[in-house]
Amino acid sequence: MLLSALKYSRQRESIKEFLANRYDHPTADLIYANMRALYPNISLGTVYRNLSLLVDMGEVLKLSVGDGPDRFDGNTEPHYHFICTECQNVLDLKMESIDHINVIAGQNFDGEIKGHMTYFYGVCGDCIKKS
Repeated sequence: MLLSALKYSRQRESIKEFLANRYDHPTADLIYANMRALYPNISLGTVYRNLSLLVDMGEVLKLSVGDGPDRFDGNTEPHYHFICTECQNVLDLKMESIDHINVIAGQNFDGEIKGHMTYFYGVCGDCIKKS
């Protein structure tokens, strides 16, 4: 099925709106729990299918961050993420672009580098305050 031929889905739009207003990169389970408040009969499978479609359409980012569950981000603009090794929260990093690493990575590579995915790891401010 062509993605452009998809019919409108109120549930898919609600998931997209939910993600557009969040910066904590929720898991599918958290999205499901919140969607149940709007759509009591929605299934977890429906949430996963809609998330997959939104990712395929480029309207949502899927972040695979280590051993934990995938996270979802409504901000599709290029930006970087920090992953706390203590609480596993995923946070946006406000920083200048490091796209120059594409050139560095391509110096000893006979292919063509077109982009990169970069995660930064450490301990978030909240976890530092707790210890």
